[in-house]
Amino acid sequence: MVLRILKKYWIFITTLGVLSVAILIAFYNILKPIKVLPIYQPYQVNSELVDTTIQYKKKYHKISDFELINQNGDTITQADYNGKIYIADFFFTTCQTICPIMTDHMVKIQEETINDQDILLLSHSVTPEIDSVEKLNKYAKTKGVNASKWNLVTGDKKQIYDLARKSYLAVKDNENSDPYDMIHTENFMLIDHKKQIRGFYDGTDPEAIEDLLDDIKLLKASLYN
Repeated sequence: MVLRILKKYWIFITTLGVLSVAILIAFYNILKPIKVLPIYQPYQVNSELVDTTIQYKKKYHKISDFELINQNGDTITQADYNGKIYIADFFFTTCQTICPIMTDHMVKIQEETINDQDILLLSHSVTPEIDSVEKLNKYAKTKGVNASKWNLVTGDKKQIYDLARKSYLAVKDNENSDPYDMIHTENFMLIDHKKQIRGFYDGTDPEAIEDLLDDIKLLKASLYN
């Protein structure tokens, strides 16, 4: 008896079931909070990574203009990144600890975004007195760096120090040596088209890299909404 009733009304029951699932999914999508990336200000970041002159700054923080030299001997300035989304980090070519892992993860990001001209990469040497153009060029070739996507830069040590501590909020001060020596961290910084910091990620953690790739898509989508 029950089977006969089910057979008679199976189209209705199936349709009702599909419709119920669709309604539940629609309600979930409506009620689900939309992820919005924060805009980081110096006061929100670990004070060890921020220059004392801006530790309490609460708004309008942006990456300062710069002029550095890349692995091909070309001058790289903020103009090369205007209107772009980019990922920045700090490294040095002779580092044998976290840098190789970070570089491998930057290579992954390069591969994932290779056809997107709106996404660029920028790696700063924290030992510019050692990392000459020649060394950066050799390192770039070894790692498979695509110069149209990714600049490895060297230059004036104070400028790089100021960028690291006053712009990207990314390195620790090495208080026991040269005033512009830095202890770099594993941080990758996601910078938006307005030169604002939109995220910090552990450059040694594969899961964090996946989060970064997702946030790049989210950030890019937000530019057109």
